Amino acid sequence: MNLALWIAAGLLAAVAVSGGSSKTFVPKEKLAAIRGGGWTAEVSAGFVRTLGILELLAAVGLIVPAVLDIAPVLVPVTAGCWILLMVGAMVTHGQRGEAAFVALNLFYLAVAAFIAWGRFGPEPFTG
Repeated sequence: MNLALWIAAGLLAAVAVSGGSSKTFVPKEKLAAIRGGGWTAEVSAGFVRTLGILELLAAVGLIVPAVLDIAPVLVPVTAGCWILLMVGAMVTHGQRGEAAFVALNLFYLAVAAFIAWGRFGPEPFTG
């Protein structure tokens, strides 16, 4: 179980780095032109960048606290925050009729729920 939770956290952290980097460093006009990025044309550049920074922080929060054994409770807390982020993403893509992205966000939500459940429940980090 511990290994599965680490793999899930690594997968979600990779997704967060990828999405966060693009939202933080790629101009929103370029993001709006790619599949699934049309929503960025409807919001401010600051909002897109803020989401990107939150995703980058999530990547850190999913891995670093456990690796350094400094406040490892932040791992499931971060996973819980990711769940909220994915709910927002699912609503946004759902309103735009982008069912494939709703399904992808649902998958990410499920991975985050698994991490939160596992680290708050049967496999918490203990010294």
